[in-house]
Amino acid sequence: MEQFNILSRFLGKAAQDSRLLHAHICLYTAMLSMWEQDRFGIPFRITRKELMRLSKLASTATYHKCLKELVSYGYINYEPSYNHYKGSQVFLTGF
Repeated sequence: MEQFNILSRFLGKAAQDSRLLHAHICLYTAMLSMWEQDRFGIPFRITRKELMRLSKLASTATYHKCLKELVSYGYINYEPSYNHYKGSQVFLTGF
């Protein structure tokens, strides 16, 4: 249920934020899906490959750009691991 509340708040905030594009929204909702798969752990682990598959982003450049912008806009905190077996960590923020 918490995931739905966060998604609703995010979409409400995204509607007011002219900086966000569809790619940002797709990436964020894919993160929510991975958060659910991680049983709502805080922080939760992500992998680029899985996020790109879930969000339907085909370009790694777009993925990295959107991820960086979600951090700079205050929607997430991101801690890279540089180990594709371990996965990076994400904290949802701004809510």
